[in-house]
Amino acid sequence: MNRKLKNSELDRKSVDEFLSAKKTPIIVVLDNIRSLNNIGSVFRTADAFLVEAVYLCGICAQPPNKEITKTALGATESVTWEYFEDTLIAVEQLKSLGYTIASIEQAERAVMLDDFVPEPNAKLAVIFGNEVKGVQQKVVNASDIVLEIPQIGTKHSFNIAVSAGIVLWDVYAKMKAL
Repeated sequence: MNRKLKNSELDRKSVDEFLSAKKTPIIVVLDNIRSLNNIGSVFRTADAFLVEAVYLCGICAQPPNKEITKTALGATESVTWEYFEDTLIAVEQLKSLGYTIASIEQAERAVMLDDFVPEPNAKLAVIFGNEVKGVQQKVVNASDIVLEIPQIGTKHSFNIAVSAGIVLWDVYAKMKAL
């Protein structure tokens, strides 16, 4: 029998330990995400993979917010975040800091996520777009690479929180293996 572990047995970091820990060199950029539940879910996933920060851009709501907090389950206290009125300003700042900019989108010449291999010691910013319109074209244009999550069913896209989980797990695992 496989007994489920209690939360106290999971050996998770405290918020202070999280804040002082060496981070995974990934910054998540949210480009005009309208759903507060999606934003909270992304914070929770960012915490799980010890990412450096979440950048909230455009119409994204910001903590403290009851709906974000409800879904994030405290991750807004552990994960560093910044707000930018315009996603392109965030992208320009990240480029100046040496980040490779990757829009998660369906586009011409997109690289399938399963084919993507991050450069050793790379710093990566992954941009997730609006639930209806995706990543803005001007942001896609400013990106170094476009990554697409392979899909083989009838639907055209994943929910943004699901996309973040898939991409962050994949990139985290690949970076860890380098």
